[in-house]
Amino acid sequence: MYMNFTGIIIGLCTFLIIGLCHPLVIKAEYYFGKGCWWAFLLAGLGFGSVSLLVEDFVLSTVAGVAAFSSFWSILELFEQEKRVARGWFPRNPARKKSEQ
Repeated sequence: MYMNFTGIIIGLCTFLIIGLCHPLVIKAEYYFGKGCWWAFLLAGLGFGSVSLLVEDFVLSTVAGVAAFSSFWSILELFEQEKRVARGWFPRNPARKKSEQ
């Protein structure tokens, strides 16, 4: 009997990538503010390029998931700023008021 683990591997990697992006967005907004959105854009473009260039199906798919998770993180970064303003998350007291 042959078992295909491709879907499980991709699902697990997707779960881990999304799970990593959530705290990464929170920490990025806390330490750098929304101005670091370009880092997520560069990461998304990098992962997208890898996805296009890699021949392995699983690796290409996981890189694509990482790319679009990075792009989604840009939106979440701006949403995180709103959540901080509402008091749902702590504001970094070390950042200047103009940077927030």
